[in-house]
Amino acid sequence: MGPSRRGTRTPSPGPGPGRVPGAGGTRGPRGHRLAGRPARDPSRPGPHPHRPGPAAPATAGLLHLLLSVGLNPEDTQAAAFAVFLLPATAAALWCADRRHWGTAGAALAAAFLVKQTGAVVLLPVLLLWWRAGGGARDLARLALGGVLPVLATALATDPAGFLFWTVTGSGAYASFSGSVPHVLARALVNAALLAAASAALLLPLARAGRAPAELRLWLGGSALAVVTGLHFFGHYYLQLVPPLALLGARALHRRPPGARAGALRATAGLAALFVLWGLLAPRPDTDHAVRLAHAVRDRTAPGERVLVWTMHPETYWLAGRPPASRYLTAGLLTNHSGGRSGARTGEPYAVPGTWHVFRAETAADPPHLLVDDSRGGDWSPRHLPTLRTLLAERYRPAGTVDGARLYVLRDR
Repeated sequence: MGPSRRGTRTPSPGPGPGRVPGAGGTRGPRGHRLAGRPARDPSRPGPHPHRPGPAAPATAGLLHLLLSVGLNPEDTQAAAFAVFLLPATAAALWCADRRHWGTAGAALAAAFLVKQTGAVVLLPVLLLWWRAGGGARDLARLALGGVLPVLATALATDPAGFLFWTVTGSGAYASFSGSVPHVLARALVNAALLAAASAALLLPLARAGRAPAELRLWLGGSALAVVTGLHFFGHYYLQLVPPLALLGARALHRRPPGARAGALRATAGLAALFVLWGLLAPRPDTDHAVRLAHAVRDRTAPGERVLVWTMHPETYWLAGRPPASRYLTAGLLTNHSGGRSGARTGEPYAVPGTWHVFRAETAADPPHLLVDDSRGGDWSPRHLPTLRTLLAERYRPAGTVDGARLYVLRDR
């Protein structure tokens, strides 16, 4: 009888590290087949299946720099929350990708402490944890790394106040009110600006195929952060830039070198146009604040407290005069904020307790100069009984500057 056509059967190895009984190869966490590869300790970082090569991180960093200027010039704030938020969110993903769960949790906490919407990075972090095996010990490290910094910050300040200012006191800001067309127009314009800055990446992204789930989830979570509160400031869109840069780098490194270089040159050219726009665009609000600051400085002595009823707190800094209240803008006292039109505004919509504090501050040490910079807005003193009474009883008119009304104490 001739030999069997099936050949000699090699016995399957017994159970061992990284092997599943009855399987013809090793399996990684969550049962992903790794046939023909030696077993690897799942707790140690290994090669990532979606990393296109050693040059891709540099491309991603360059894209992040170029895309981050794709904003309306009025939204390019040098010290916006997003500027401090993005390093923490990127660090959380970097640590989770390398299974440093405690450090990933600490980075997540830092992102949340900068801005509440930084917490959306938890979604891709949890996906990476699940893919790594979903161990309870790793989840505990992640949770402790995230909770302990937040808890320490709350205890170092005031736990009740921390909870109020971080969570429960943000309801009015996050709730929708105002003109739907105004909000929709702001959302679409700022989205279009970022899309224009990314125009050279759109075709490579469309041709790159299905991206890693953690990057898609990071981008989707960041989009949710932009939508939260329905204010749609341009700098909110910066939270989309890190995942978009990584997706763009992945897409470009799947293209030929010439096409990749062309897309980078085009993106750099678009960034240069945005920079030029920012340099040449008029700055009416800044120019107004400078003129107003000169008037404040001319009418007060160094060290004299002033109150500028405004949404532009830089006036205090430009004038070199200390504020008479902790409330540097009218926002917390009236619920007035940018990104809305026709929103509920006035004393009834203020953060609870703020007017009580404001009255105490202005009664104990009245400002030498009070500037009404509302210029007829729905948050002007004529709509606010407390401020209207203060002006009528303690102050007299002292002129106008660019539509802003100046008042000085009657006993000066």
